[in-house]
Amino acid sequence: MSRMRIPLYLLAFACLLLASAWTWNLDGQASQSNTTVFEGARLIKGDGSAPIENSAFIVTGDKLTQVGRRGELRVPAGAAYVDLTGKTVMPALVDLHGHIGYQNIVEGTMSKAFYTRENLIDHLERLAYNGVGATVSIGDLEDRSDMHGGRAHWGDIPLQVRKEVIPNAALFRTAGTGIAWPGSGPQGDPSRVDVPYPITTPEEARKAVDDYVKMKPEFVKIWVDDRGGTKKTLTPPLYRAVIEESHKHNVPVGVHNVKLADAKELMRAGVDGWLHVPVRGGEAADDELIGIVKQRIARNDRPTMWMTPALITAWMDTQGGTRPAWLDDPLLRDLYSSDQIEEYWGRPLAKRTTEEVRRAREDFELQASNAMKLRAAGMRIVSGTDTGQTRFFIGYFNQLDLESMVAMGLTPSEAIVAATRDAADIAHFNAGLMAPGKSADFIVLDANPLEKIGNARRINQVYLRGQKVDRAALKAKWLAERNRKTTSSLK
Repeated sequence: MSRMRIPLYLLAFACLLLASAWTWNLDGQASQSNTTVFEGARLIKGDGSAPIENSAFIVTGDKLTQVGRRGELRVPAGAAYVDLTGKTVMPALVDLHGHIGYQNIVEGTMSKAFYTRENLIDHLERLAYNGVGATVSIGDLEDRSDMHGGRAHWGDIPLQVRKEVIPNAALFRTAGTGIAWPGSGPQGDPSRVDVPYPITTPEEARKAVDDYVKMKPEFVKIWVDDRGGTKKTLTPPLYRAVIEESHKHNVPVGVHNVKLADAKELMRAGVDGWLHVPVRGGEAADDELIGIVKQRIARNDRPTMWMTPALITAWMDTQGGTRPAWLDDPLLRDLYSSDQIEEYWGRPLAKRTTEEVRRAREDFELQASNAMKLRAAGMRIVSGTDTGQTRFFIGYFNQLDLESMVAMGLTPSEAIVAATRDAADIAHFNAGLMAPGKSADFIVLDANPLEKIGNARRINQVYLRGQKVDRAALKAKWLAERNRKTTSSLK
C-alpha cells in the first residue's frame, strides 16, 4: 500500500496555523504573550474609593482587563509579571486646557513657525514624561475662514496628529482655533493673538461656528474678557449667537471669562465649560449665580457643567519671597534648563515684596472660594493647566495643578479624581480610571500622593496604552538639545 506524501510547503503552512492558534485562547482572548500582571502596588483607582493595598491588575494589549487584589485574579497561563511591591499606582492624568505647539522650549521663544508636527509631538512627549496620558489643546493653528471669503492657510497639523497613537506621547485632541472679538482672544506672545475667528456681529458669529464645527472640535472656545478695560470683547448678543449655533451642531461651548455679570449671562445661555474660574478679577460668586447653576441641574438643562480652575500660577505667586522646593525638583530640571527655571520663576518669586505676596494670597483665596462654591452647587472641577506661554512649564504644570487644587480646598483624592476620571469623562477619553476596559494609562510612583499630593511628582515609571514610556530616552534627548544650545552660544 502506498503512503501519501505531504508536500513540505503544506507542512510548513500547517505549522504556522498551529502556532497562530496556540497564541489565542479558545474564548477569543488576546495572545498570552501580550498579557502582563502588575502586582503588589497600592492602587489608586481614580474614582475616589479607598486604595487597594497589595493590588493586582492585568493589562492585555492596550487595555486593563482585570483589577483587584493580589492572588484573587484569574491570571492567564503564560502571562508576564511585574512586581510593584512598595510602589503606588494611579491613573495617568488628563489635561483639558492647554495651548501647546507654539513654544520652542529650548530657545524659550514662541512662533507660528514652530507649530510643526515634530514640535507638537515633543510637547506631547513632555506631557507623557510627567504622567499625562491625554490632552485637549485650544487655540491651535488650523486652517479657518478669514471671515472675508478667504482662508488662513494654516494647515491641518492638529487634525492629523489627533488621529495618531504616538509611542511615548500623550493622546492629542483639539478644541480648534476659538472665537473672539478681534485681538481680545489669547494674549501674551503675538503668535497666538490672531488665531481665533474674529467676529463683531451675530451674523459673523454664526458663520464662524458653521466653519469651526467642520474641524470636529472637542468644544467651541470663546473669550469674553476686556483685559481690564483695555480691549473690546464679545457682547451678550455675540456670545449667545455662538452658543446657540454651536448647540445646533451638538458641539459644547467652553468660555474664558472674568466678570460675574458675564458668568451669569453665559450660564443662562447654556455654556458647558469654563476655562479658568468663572468669576475672577476680585469679584465673588454670589447667591444668584449659585442659583442659576442649581436651576440648570434641576431642569436637566445641559446639567453637566465643568471648569478647569487653572490656578497654578496664582498659587505659585503666593510663594513669593521664598524659594519653593519645586524649583529644585529633579523632575522639573529634566525638562527645563536651570537658566530658564530661574528666569521664569526663581528670580521673580524671590523679588516679590511682602505686599505683593499678600495681594497674591488674597486673589488666590478668593478664586479658590469661588471655585469651591460653584463645585458645591454642582459644577465639576477638572484638570487644565493653561500651558502655552514660555514660563508655563509644559508637563510639569500638570503636577503643580494637582498641588494648586489641594491648596484650593480639595483633598488629594478629590484632586486626583478631577485630573483623571472626571477630566477623561468630559473629554471623552477612554482613560482616567484603573478599571477593566479602560486604556492602560497609569503612573508608578515611589510615594503615596494620598498622604501628600506632591508625591505625585515622584514618578518611577509611566505606562500609556499598556506600553512603558521610555523616559530615559526622552530625558537624554532633551539634555542633548540643551547642551547643543549651550555649545552654540559659546561659539
